[in-house]
Amino acid sequence: MPIRPHLASPRALPAGLSFVLAAGLAASLSGCTRDLFADESTVAQRLPVERLREIQPLRLDDFKRPMPEAPAPAPMAGGANTDSANLAAAASETQKLRDAFVARPATDLSLEEARASALERNLDLRVALISPTIAAQRVTQEEARFESTFNTQASFARTDRPSLSSDGTQADVVSIEPGVTIPLRTGGSASISLPTSRTDARSPFDTEQSWSNDLALSFSQPILRGAGRRAATAAIRIAGYNAQATEAQTKLEVIRQLANVDRAYWRLYQARAELDVRQRQYEFAKSLLDSVTRRFEAGDVAEIEVIRAQAGLAERLEAIIVSQNTVLSRQRELKRLINRPDLPVEAPTLVVPSTVPDPVEYVIEPSSLAQQGVQNRMEMVELELRLAADAVSIGLEQNRALPLFTVDYTYAFHGLASRYDRSLQRQFNGEHNDWTLGARAEIPLGNEQALARVREAILTRLQRLGTRQARELAIRQDVLDAVDALTTGWQRILASRQSAILNARALAAEQRNLAVGNSTVTNVLDQEARLSEARSAEVRALTDYQIFQIDLAFATGTLLGAAKVGFEPAAEPTPADLDTAVPEALGMPSPSPANPAPTPATPAAASRAEEAPGTR
Repeated sequence: MPIRPHLASPRALPAGLSFVLAAGLAASLSGCTRDLFADESTVAQRLPVERLREIQPLRLDDFKRPMPEAPAPAPMAGGANTDSANLAAAASETQKLRDAFVARPATDLSLEEARASALERNLDLRVALISPTIAAQRVTQEEARFESTFNTQASFARTDRPSLSSDGTQADVVSIEPGVTIPLRTGGSASISLPTSRTDARSPFDTEQSWSNDLALSFSQPILRGAGRRAATAAIRIAGYNAQATEAQTKLEVIRQLANVDRAYWRLYQARAELDVRQRQYEFAKSLLDSVTRRFEAGDVAEIEVIRAQAGLAERLEAIIVSQNTVLSRQRELKRLINRPDLPVEAPTLVVPSTVPDPVEYVIEPSSLAQQGVQNRMEMVELELRLAADAVSIGLEQNRALPLFTVDYTYAFHGLASRYDRSLQRQFNGEHNDWTLGARAEIPLGNEQALARVREAILTRLQRLGTRQARELAIRQDVLDAVDALTTGWQRILASRQSAILNARALAAEQRNLAVGNSTVTNVLDQEARLSEARSAEVRALTDYQIFQIDLAFATGTLLGAAKVGFEPAAEPTPADLDTAVPEALGMPSPSPANPAPTPATPAAASRAEEAPGTR
């Protein structure tokens, strides 16, 4: 009997110390791998800290300009001096601003052109028209849950099994198992798999090779929870209702943006009309000053009348500057909405509205129009769709609260031989088949979480039902208020027009009295101011009447005018769009004016007129 040397085995570490060492080693490796694999592509790109945390001041001193020096006082005819040199200098500067405004290039724009440009280029509409496309992708995602899946797995194993009668048995096993899983709209699933393996077994006495081929058909179907087409397809129906609700929201946004364009158009018309009134005021005051100056030089009036005429002229000039600023502000709003390339918001080009108001009295029956508003408003359509989705959600949550019982069935065809072709032959000969029938159960104890979801779904629907009633009342109120405003607007037009006619007659009478010395320049200017205010009131009444019609159309869920407007959601992105949507494979440069965000493609949106376009 041979004598073997005895080797002392190493002493095992205590279990607690082994755990501590293993945990420390894992923590060290975690920190090392975090630092080892960290690079710029794995973290968010950081902007400069000062750009995020420092607020720069607006240095208005950089734009400061010194006040103009007043010229030396000049003697007036008759030997009298005036102290209005500063006023004359300021008036000269203001006159330069007025002249610069008048010298700007101008372009005519009709209301139909403004609407068409907004439909094609309005950035808010571009954003809104993408929402239906996104919602449609969610529907596609839910429908794709029932697509079949091809799956396969392959493996290689080398085994060495001990044996009491020999030194053991070694084997090399190569296996591959392709299969297809088919989700069913009944809530279950079916699968087909073809596992194939080759085994090379080695033992001290023999070497053996064998092939195994199987065909397994499996079917699994839940009985309560998740069973049935209604439960299995509930997510598709919810996504479909939500997609339609999104389209209703988009339609509402299109109506809102076009109504904003119409309002901005008429407000610009009002600002320009009021500017015309101020310019007529200025021309009148200038002619009055010339007339009074000539009479003063002839000795017919006192110097105070000239001073009053100069003061009136200065007031009119200041009013023109204010009106010009209002025109610039309102046309900038219209430019932003229509977003025409030839009319950017910073362009000096003046927009001249070519569509003029054509007021017509309307006799409207409020109650029928209010009912039409309830039927047409997209808010009500959206609520109805949300309520339909809520009803599906309640049924789905009630189904999820049921116990889970699942029946599983598998039928398999087996083939085993030393050669691959013979194993296939035995498999399809039906010599060795088996089947399995099983059942699984899952019953929650208490089930409070699922019941709470059911109650939440029911309360959400009740809340939305209350919201529908409140919104219906609000829509009726909007329509009735718009009808009253339209009726009042027509009366305002008649009253302001009559006021302008009478004030024009009064001004003519004051001018005749001034000519014979029975009135003063102050009286004439005051009467002319009242006439100008009456003309401005008439302009406001006309434009407000147009805006009241827009408000009435919006309250009823329609658009003003004889043209129907159609729109299409944004097109689905193509692989080429990834080059602009995800620049540089997500390695986007820091946002700056030099690197503006890419502009999305213009969605398909067009205005289709079934009748001759026209707006009153």
